[in-house]
Amino acid sequence: QVTLVESGGGLVQAGGSLRLSCKVSGRTDYVAAMAWFRQSPGKEREFVSGISDNGGYTDVAESVKGRFFVSRNNAKNEAYLEMDILKPRNTDLYYCAGRAREYPSQREEDYTTWGQGSQVNDTS
Repeated sequence: QVTLVESGGGLVQAGGSLRLSCKVSGRTDYVAAMAWFRQSPGKEREFVSGISDNGGYTDVAESVKGRFFVSRNNAKNEAYLEMDILKPRNTDLYYCAGRAREYPSQREEDYTTWGQGSQVNDTS
């Protein structure tokens, strides 16, 4: 069994920065590519950014390109999402996801393992 646990969410003002972390535990070999998704109340979950198994390839949604950056540290079994210049969005729940394939996908159905989510609240 493998588990993903997000951390780092909290209150932030528009224009501010926040860094999310995702810790992989258990059968870490079940997780290769990783990704971040987010969901606002009443809306569908959407892809934010993904990273390949070795970190050499990243993908990012157009809406956050140039402001959000994904990275990982395989020695620590962790992935990160650095979010800069946050735009006003009220409340978002950010999810970490993992799949056994080498490269990330923008489709949530391609991921087999999900964290519980980390909430980011806009205080603007």
